Amino acid sequence: MKLSQKQIAEHMKRLEGWSLVDGKLVRELEFKDFADAMKFVNKVAKLAEKEEHHPDITIYSWNRVRLMLYTHDIGGLSDEDFNLAGKIEQI
Repeated sequence: MKLSQKQIAEHMKRLEGWSLVDGKLVRELEFKDFADAMKFVNKVAKLAEKEEHHPDITIYSWNRVRLMLYTHDIGGLSDEDFNLAGKIEQI
């Protein structure tokens, strides 16, 4: 179910480091090196497969990762996006 702006605002209060960009949940991280960035991406990929909810992942500038969550099927953000973001924070 697509969340309302009010619901999104409530969820955002519980997440640190994430922002809303063009209606999508975005987190950018910087790592010591490329290998550490890839280790993180692989952990996120494993979690995403388990959750059956997949973020868009971009690796750039050799040590930076950008995650973007958005539920394409509903054209907006869902509880699943925020649940996955919270689990990613535990990695």
